[in-house]
Amino acid sequence: MAEWGFRKGRREAAENLTVEDEGDCPRCGGEKQPSSLAGYLSCSKCQYEWKDPNHVAKKSGPPDNYRRDSELIEEFKREMQSGDLSNVLGIEKGLSGAQEQSLQRLEDKWMSGMSGHFNPASEERKPLMISFDDDDNLVDTTVGSITIVANGFDGGEEIRLEYPGLGTEFYAYDELSETGWRRGRSPEDTARSITNVINRFSKLVYANQDGATILLELRGEKLNPDSLVIFVDDPGGTDIVAEKAGVSMDPRDIKMVEDYRVVVGICLADGIISPSEDQMLWAMRQQLGIDDQLHVQIVQQIFGDHALKECTGCGEMAELYADYSAWYCQSCESWC
Repeated sequence: MAEWGFRKGRREAAENLTVEDEGDCPRCGGEKQPSSLAGYLSCSKCQYEWKDPNHVAKKSGPPDNYRRDSELIEEFKREMQSGDLSNVLGIEKGLSGAQEQSLQRLEDKWMSGMSGHFNPASEERKPLMISFDDDDNLVDTTVGSITIVANGFDGGEEIRLEYPGLGTEFYAYDELSETGWRRGRSPEDTARSITNVINRFSKLVYANQDGATILLELRGEKLNPDSLVIFVDDPGGTDIVAEKAGVSMDPRDIKMVEDYRVVVGICLADGIISPSEDQMLWAMRQQLGIDDQLHVQIVQQIFGDHALKECTGCGEMAELYADYSAWYCQSCESWC
């Protein structure tokens, strides 16, 4: 009895798989219907799909509205060129060499600088600012940089970002500090760590990594680039240096009095010597053997008698008294 039941099941299975000559489907004999795939047919009964033997492949060209879209694009370009927006980026083709270089730098920043190790969950950073001059030329918004020269930090290294009236931000080589950075396996890794720390805590600048260099941009349009102070204290050796206006701010790089004069000019671009600038200039004078009298003479040659110094005690502005080769703070009633 069991054997008969087994044979009956095999016979029924064979009948179910038998192709019926009357239908279209090669599997179950069901009726054919168009398939969602080009060149295929589908069975209305078992949904089996097979190639349509009568299908003829056709070469597909551009859509019917392709030529019309191209005409509209050209018309839009002509309108832009003839109107007030004729200088919109990408419309004018007659760019100078300097403009093309600026565009290339902009492309590099946007395509490379905004990719990589940017973590939006831990960093608060906006895209690079774009600035144009009166002739619609792109202006570099970088106000200074910090470069990892060597990666052998031995402790005590510190970065200060200072702005008169807004205070000083301190970033140190200290993994235990909230505003400290860590030393990576390479200068690029260390620069990335410094960039992340500055972007998390700075209210003055945005940081953008470029290899072993950290490029700095002001966070607000109302901030004066000349007033931003970038100071690096590297007591153990030359591992990290700051640069502003294309000039190194490392006291050890100052070899001549003329070099010192250039740095003083950068510091006095806003007419104020901040505490960090004062410390940096003092270190440079020690390097060259410049006394306070010659220092004041250089200041007067650059900015006259109106150069101010931010008092380290109260933050008020101290006035220069050239006869005493020093600045006096009226608020603290003390020499600076």
